[in-house]
Amino acid sequence: MSCMSKMSPITAAASLETIRAMLDAVPEPRIVITPDYIIRHANPAYRATYGEAAVGEACYAVSHGYTHPCDEAGESCPLKATLASGQPERVLHIHRTPLGDEHVDVELSPLADISGYPLLFVERMKPLPQASTQAAPDRLVGRSVPFRRMLLMAQRAAPSQATVLLQGESGTGKEGLARVIHEAGGTPSRPFVPVDCASLSETLLESELFGYEKGAFTGATQRKLGLVEAASGGTLFLDEIGDLPLSQQVKLLRLLETGTFRRVGGVDSIPVRFRLVAATHRDLAAMVEAGSFRADLFYRLAVFPIRLPPLRERPEDIPLLAEALLRRVAPGRPLSLSAEALAWLRAQRFPGNVRELRNLLERASLLCDGLVLGPEHLQPDVPLAEAPPGEDRPIEGEEDVHAPARSTGSEAGLFSSPLVSLDALEVAYLKWACERLPQDRAALAAALGLTERTLYRRLARLAR
Repeated sequence: MSCMSKMSPITAAASLETIRAMLDAVPEPRIVITPDYIIRHANPAYRATYGEAAVGEACYAVSHGYTHPCDEAGESCPLKATLASGQPERVLHIHRTPLGDEHVDVELSPLADISGYPLLFVERMKPLPQASTQAAPDRLVGRSVPFRRMLLMAQRAAPSQATVLLQGESGTGKEGLARVIHEAGGTPSRPFVPVDCASLSETLLESELFGYEKGAFTGATQRKLGLVEAASGGTLFLDEIGDLPLSQQVKLLRLLETGTFRRVGGVDSIPVRFRLVAATHRDLAAMVEAGSFRADLFYRLAVFPIRLPPLRERPEDIPLLAEALLRRVAPGRPLSLSAEALAWLRAQRFPGNVRELRNLLERASLLCDGLVLGPEHLQPDVPLAEAPPGEDRPIEGEEDVHAPARSTGSEAGLFSSPLVSLDALEVAYLKWACERLPQDRAALAAALGLTERTLYRRLARLAR
């Protein structure tokens, strides 16, 4: 029996009418539900989004099409959590709408009578336009539980000015999530300034971050504003913060603690206000232990850490991601994947995550003359050294640049003759190196003395 029946008819009607009047003036979707999941009122914004026939139905039936409560269907249930805690509870669900499924940030708040027993609950729905349950090429895409957990953490962080640290393997989409946090925080029209700490030298990084005064060094013919100033009022995104040199770490720490900085060659402290989002694929805590990252800076950065799940932890998202990525890499071509190709993709470990999947699909789209990609378009080519007999063999008496080099002394195996261009040599060497470590891009990048980002850029050129 519903707890509403414990109230007198006059008290219940008066309470509900007051709540209705309040919620109808709210622009976001709101409903009033009872402890047995029945919707007692839906405001105009809810009815416009989810349908007119909501009142009198179970909330789980309207939102999900379920015949049982969410927790019995494998979802987290905010009502059950609120009944247990007596406090507002928040989850991220996928709700049905006339236009298709969408990600929704759901918050349930209990209302209590004078005895403190909850009689009614107000449920707030906030759709997330930055993420999609469909194959949208311009948004974050996914439906899996790890993906939704990550999204909810981003939604919790977005309205505040707290520093966010995004932690995840290379290629998991850290810059994309940083933009979601920026836009969801109500500042999409304000600047979003990304800085790749790994791609700038130590001296260049300081002048790029903080700018410089005229005459600060040879060639400084005029004042230059830095990226910190450019981010004023918006978001500064420091990618690969683990690659920041120790000499610059102390300057970043001072900026975060004082809210001021000095341009290179300047003497005045300049105040600045921005939201900082940092990202790394490294284990910063281990770097602190090793002495290669400042502990005080780590604690300032890790106010609100968010872990981005690797692709292997959400294989159910691969079909959606593949469809969305094909729209990006081959616009105008209605490409699709065969069942065999999808099965092959889902069996991969993807150490390079979404970036590796994108590169793989871009290459496959160039190899496919039709509209359906098969496994043969996705799998790497047979290396030249393993070509069938009689194919790609050097003419007798000529040198084969792909064969082991013939030289003497300590240079043996490094050079060959006749000479080839450096670009051709790099291509051949990268192909050879990829054969040796085909599934471990992080180890390959370390062996080559490159960052993973730089390695993926060079490998992407091979696929063109």
